[in-house]
Amino acid sequence: MKDHESGEIVCMSCGYVVITKLTDQGPEWRAFDAEQLKKRARAGAPTTFTIHDKGLSTTIDWHDRDIHGQRFPQGQKAQIYRLRKWQRRIRVSDATERNLAFALSEISKISNNLNLPKNIIETASVTYRKAVKERLIRGRTIQGITAGAIYVACRQCGVTRTLEDISQASPANKKEIARSYRFLVKELEYFIKPVKPGQYVTKFCNQLAMQGNVEELAHKILFVASELRLTSGRGPTCIAAAVSYIASKLTGERKTQREIAEIAQVTEVTIRNRYKELAEHLQFKVYL
Repeated sequence: MKDHESGEIVCMSCGYVVITKLTDQGPEWRAFDAEQLKKRARAGAPTTFTIHDKGLSTTIDWHDRDIHGQRFPQGQKAQIYRLRKWQRRIRVSDATERNLAFALSEISKISNNLNLPKNIIETASVTYRKAVKERLIRGRTIQGITAGAIYVACRQCGVTRTLEDISQASPANKKEIARSYRFLVKELEYFIKPVKPGQYVTKFCNQLAMQGNVEELAHKILFVASELRLTSGRGPTCIAAAVSYIASKLTGERKTQREIAEIAQVTEVTIRNRYKELAEHLQFKVYL
């Protein structure tokens, strides 16, 4: 039996889950009446915000073949070449379209360098489109706004990427990206939740190739520290780095402060200060 809500195929006799991820073969849109159904029904690829025309435009292929796969006659090649050239020119008609085409390609390029999922690219593209609609791009660089939109999307979707990570994959520097991020959040009236240190704990443990028990212990220490309000007013990366360092010492992984500081992009002094605060209140000893 197919369970469409959970996307699974379940055996009716024993309850065994045969397939866990079913692909929905239907359209990506929903219709609630006959008018919406008639208006939204179409053929072709699903719409996407990562292309300036949302993927609804047509293209003339360079293979010089018709719909049946037959090659064009020799006399039609020049005509097809002219049609292809004008179709490419008309596709990006005004300055706004050219701005969107360049900016969305930059968003895709930066996201691919950072190995970000597709939902981050779509969310960043929507944010940039809103900024263009509100006329917030004037006087600012496209690279800075696109990188800021990607950071906004990462914060909204809960993906742990720091400003340093985005600045390394983008032509804009960290200061410009931070300025663009604050500008977009203020002007578009976004509510961004604070980043939880637990997200960085998982990231640091994976980058340092530490075992699962180290990550588990780090999360337990972080939970107790949060209950005692020891993380209030502290940077999430600093707390996560200190907790990872403590867990590595308690489990015998023996990661140095310098190794964790390079991964977390904080100073060794910061890790040492956070470690001393946690050790004093949680009352445990770490032998160096």
